[in-house]
Amino acid sequence: MSLITLTPNGLYCEKANVYIDPWRKVDKALITHAHSDHARKGMKSYLSHHLSVDILKHRLHKHINIQGIEYEKPIVINGVEITFFPAGHIIGSSQIRLRDKHECWVISGDYNISQDELIESFIPVECDTFVTESTFGLPVFQWEDPSIVFEEINKWWKENQSNNHPSVISAYSLGKAQRVIQNIDHSIGPVLTHPAVENINKIFRNSGVNLKSSMVVSDQQQDMLNKSIIICPPGANDSAWLNNIKNHKFAFASGWMALRGTRRRRNAEKGFVLSDHADWNALNKAVALTQAERVFVTHGYTKTFSKWISEKGIESSVLKTLFEGESLDVSNIMV
Repeated sequence: MSLITLTPNGLYCEKANVYIDPWRKVDKALITHAHSDHARKGMKSYLSHHLSVDILKHRLHKHINIQGIEYEKPIVINGVEITFFPAGHIIGSSQIRLRDKHECWVISGDYNISQDELIESFIPVECDTFVTESTFGLPVFQWEDPSIVFEEINKWWKENQSNNHPSVISAYSLGKAQRVIQNIDHSIGPVLTHPAVENINKIFRNSGVNLKSSMVVSDQQQDMLNKSIIICPPGANDSAWLNNIKNHKFAFASGWMALRGTRRRRNAEKGFVLSDHADWNALNKAVALTQAERVFVTHGYTKTFSKWISEKGIESSVLKTLFEGESLDVSNIMV
């Protein structure tokens, strides 16, 4: 029997009796990161990187049975060595390697190989079998240097400020929001947040993460709001909360902004192509660096990316999960 198998509950290592990012209730869950399509409620015990522990308690339940682990500090369960490595996706995100005397698997979770001062950088891990995401697994998805995108955000903020418009930018509360806060120019003006974003920020700061300052939007005077950039989660886009910020300009930060029509569908006046995932080139580079003989593809454009890997002479197939991640219609791709 293979070291890792796919079961109705998710990826399972029978020898160690552990699941990796299971989607149904199990006894022991190894968690790559704290996003909801990878970390679910109801497990008897969890093991994650230590910077994910308090986030998981916040998102799942404060009394969950959870243990934190350091990167590159292996533990052994019944002859299976389990090691967490940085994935570069969000704070605390991990690739998980499981190996015994016969096989070596790496489960990538979501990953990003670009450098970011806030997030420990992706480390390529050699293995026999690599389970990779493919959220942006099409050639159209090729990111600019993030520093260029952050300069574009700064420019947009300054322009809005000069015309007395609060700048509101939508970014996922866990991951993207912290990257934006860390990389924009705070000398331009106040950095404000939606409560859902600030709750995550406080948890990371309390865990020792050196995240730059921000404060929650409350009853700030309009003249202060006009100077501010305000980070909110996508769920606040059409809310009364946003409507209370008068005369604002609204933008969305996402890799999906690379697709024509996405900005319009999300009611954004401006779109910034900024992703916490690997783009097409980075996905290919990551696969090559593992030197894996077999690749399973999940979460995203699985069929396209798996076929591409197979055509390069590597055994590859789609691994269907309960949560396939985001994907959008690509009939109107921006070129």
